[in-house]
Amino acid sequence: MRAVNLSKQEISEIKDLLAFPKNVSIITHRNPDGDALGSSLGLKHFLEKMNHNVDIILPSEYPRNFTFMKDIDQCTVFDLDHDKAIQKISHADILFCLDFNALDRVDKLGPTILQTKAKKILIDHHLDPEPFPHYTFSDTSASSTSEMIHRFIHDIDGVHLLDANIGDALFTGLITDTGSFKHNTNPTTYKVAADLKERGVDDYDLQDKIFNTYKEKQLRLLGHAICNRLEVLPEYNAGIIALTKQDYIDYNIQRGDTEGIVNYILMLDGIKVAAFIREQPTIVKMSFRSKGDISVQELARKHFKGGGHKNASGGAAYAKLDDVISKFKRVLPDFL
Repeated sequence: MRAVNLSKQEISEIKDLLAFPKNVSIITHRNPDGDALGSSLGLKHFLEKMNHNVDIILPSEYPRNFTFMKDIDQCTVFDLDHDKAIQKISHADILFCLDFNALDRVDKLGPTILQTKAKKILIDHHLDPEPFPHYTFSDTSASSTSEMIHRFIHDIDGVHLLDANIGDALFTGLITDTGSFKHNTNPTTYKVAADLKERGVDDYDLQDKIFNTYKEKQLRLLGHAICNRLEVLPEYNAGIIALTKQDYIDYNIQRGDTEGIVNYILMLDGIKVAAFIREQPTIVKMSFRSKGDISVQELARKHFKGGGHKNASGGAAYAKLDDVISKFKRVLPDFL
């Protein structure tokens, strides 16, 4: 399945839902990235211009390099305030589910989402969305959920409300989910970027705020990862960086500190598959990247209880770090 577009009837029904002020909650996935945050905040700013009362609920905290985003400090983080997050979802008239395709992506918030009587609208670009919402807008060819929010705003005739605040949020999603327009792009991606820039988005400033705010320890961690933890598998055109529990202690690694490290592996000439594997206290997490026709989404889904996109996916395992690395090497040839 590539796309599930909203029908004319569904668009009309959603426009009717949004015709008068409502309590709206927006939920995105655990460990939110730039697209999760950008699509959520962009939709929030848009709906507030329509006089709705809008809350964003995040299952877990967001990376520090996104603190510049307008109103991000108003988001309710479930891990930090369980009761407030559940209360806001329970009292919502409309529930937008952004940038996730399955309820296990929001962890313990899943049952609350199922139980609420709110009208649920899913907007996402991952494979195989679950059938829990009342309305599903899904397109795996889209670069990002932020791109889809821009399209959604057009679909419900709200384009006249687009401004630089909404644009900054959506452009952040475009930048981060395409690696600064290096992958996952399509013709619409550039049309959206051009439209947002015409509305006042300063993309140079956004790039600077997102990518040029590293702390010293993050650069030292990157150096350590490349110098001491990189393993190249030339016979498979693949590379692995694996961080241990001790690395987390030595470099005081916090949420967001390892963002983007996996992409450095793909900078090597001839490398087509990259694996970034992190040993955490109770679980081993993985980020996979690939070039061309190699599907790391399939690899993650079949062997590491994960998923994502064809060229960018993730997974996890309750196992020893060495065992996960060995398994990756063992199954890798099947996906080349």
